[in-house]
Parts: sequence; structure tokens; C-alpha cells
Amino acid sequence: MPALFTTENAPTHKRLALWQNIVCDVFVQLDCKSDLGMDFHGAITSAAVGKAKCSEVSSNQQRVFRTPSRISRARDDFILIALGKRGVGAVLQDGRETIVHPGEFAIYDTTRPYELQFNDAFTQTIFQVPREMLHRRIGGTESLTAISFTPDRPLQQLAYNFIASVADIADRLDQDTALRLAEQAVDLVAMAMSERLDGASASPSTHRSALLCRLKAHVLAHLPDPDLSLTETAAALGISPRYVNDLLADEHTSFQRYVLAQRLERCRRDLSSKMQAHRHVGEIAFAWGFNDLSHFGRVFREHFGLSPRDFRQSRLSSCAQIQGGAGRTIRS
Repeated sequence: MPALFTTENAPTHKRLALWQNIVCDVFVQLDCKSDLGMDFHGAITSAAVGKAKCSEVSSNQQRVFRTPSRISRARDDFILIALGKRGVGAVLQDGRETIVHPGEFAIYDTTRPYELQFNDAFTQTIFQVPREMLHRRIGGTESLTAISFTPDRPLQQLAYNFIASVADIADRLDQDTALRLAEQAVDLVAMAMSERLDGASASPSTHRSALLCRLKAHVLAHLPDPDLSLTETAAALGISPRYVNDLLADEHTSFQRYVLAQRLERCRRDLSSKMQAHRHVGEIAFAWGFNDLSHFGRVFREHFGLSPRDFRQSRLSSCAQIQGGAGRTIRS
């Protein structure tokens, strides 16, 4: 990723103030403190990856605070996944504290207060995702903030390595590839979180979150099957159909609405992709579990305001207009 922001060219006495502005611009509204004075330095590189963002932060001794007053004045709604690369850092949230070493990651939630502590030089990759991206895969994250995800568990190592690899090439990805990789990265994070929930002595609310994650994972794995049903899904999870809908009611949806929304989202994605332009609209609809083109066309228009054919034409025309545009690098 190209260098976006750095304190190197600022007067030494203004570097910490500049750094706080940089951090607030790239992430969310935060307060930063450091005892280094004129020895302070920091740099951030950043690139969008679909709806998510990958940033690399390199700096030195400091404490970072997300306070209730900052939260009350903001509309940010993100989950941040911090990957340790060099040095160590502490994450404090929801009454817990963990140390993130190189090769490990931890998550924190911008809608609740948190603190980050760095006692020496460090480098971290921050994967910032909108809450809805993670919460449609797994329920609440409150029980998993400020907990280290370590490479001794294969799934957690895979999530770390995948995000780190995406971050390395984030600024060179086309829009369609970036969208797909962001979704895959969040899938892996959700799976790693579900694994931790399954391995813990879970409270009822934690067990419910883990069950909701498994429910969503089952649905997503079987979306192409037109026979995917509430009864079959409930049987696969060992719960009643009524309990399936009770779990999804926590997110103000039902089994049928959730399945429809996920199928429509994947059809929308494929219809937006120039790599899928050779496929007929019906082929894409059938590939994601629809078995009635009239029904598909009607619900697609209800959700996105255009017929599938008109939607595809509008999106591909927009892509053609921006194709070949020169990239740009922003420097502070």
C-alpha cells in the first residue's frame, strides 16, 4: 500500500497533534497520548477493500482512547481487527485486556469504549469492517473483544494470514476482486470467532451467538440449493424450526427473509461483475438457488429498484466509464 499519512515532515512539537488528526481521519474519533514529546513519530498506509479497509500503522510509545464522549458524537459503526506484525500492543475493552504479539490478532468494537496501549515501537495491520458485515455472520461480539487469536489454532492462523496477504495487495485490487476478498476475509474471522465460542465455557448469550453463527454458516454453504428449507436447516443444527426463527429475530429477520436477502446479494454482486458478464441473468439466478425467474425478477426489483437486466446494464456501464482511470496516491 502507498504511504498515505506520516508525521515525518511535521515540526517535532506538532507531531503528536498531527498524529491524532491522522488516526481520527483514517479510523474513528480517538484521543492519543504519548510521553515521547519531540521523539514521537508515526505513519499509516491505507486502502479500501470493498466495504472494508486495510491499514498498516507503524509508530511508537502511546496510549489511544475511544471514550464515551467520542462515541456519543460519532456515527461510526465498525469492528476493527488488529494484526500484530512488530512489537506488542495491549487492547482493553469490555472489562478484558489482552496483549497482541506478532502473528496474533484481536478485535475491538467502535461503539463501546476501548483503550490501546503501546509501550514501544510497533507495527500493526488494522482490518476495519462495518459491523453489519460481521454481524450477519455471527451474533454479538461482546464476549470476544480484547481476546487474542493465536496461530496455535489453524483456523485463526488462516484468518491472520489471509488478511495480511490481502493488505499487502489491497491498493492493486480491482473493485470486484476487492469486494470478494473482503467477504472471504470476514468469513474467516467469523469462523475463527465461532471456534473460540465453541471452545469456551459459554454463557447462554454466548452459546446463542455461536449457534447463530453456525446457522448463518449453514445457510451460506447451501444457498445454491433451491431445496434449502427451514426444516432441513433446523434438523442440521439439532434445534427446532421455531428456534431458528427465534435466533434470527434477534436481527429483526426470519429464515425466509435471511435466505432471500443473501441470495439477492450474491446475484447483485455477480450481475455487477464484468467477469460474469458472459453469463445470462437466469443462469446467475439459478446458481444461487432461485428456481422461478418471474419471482426472482420481482423480488430483485423490490430490493434494488431495477430489473436484474437493467441493474446489470447500469453497473457495467458505470464500470466501463471509470475503467482505465489512473490511480492516485494521497500524501499528507
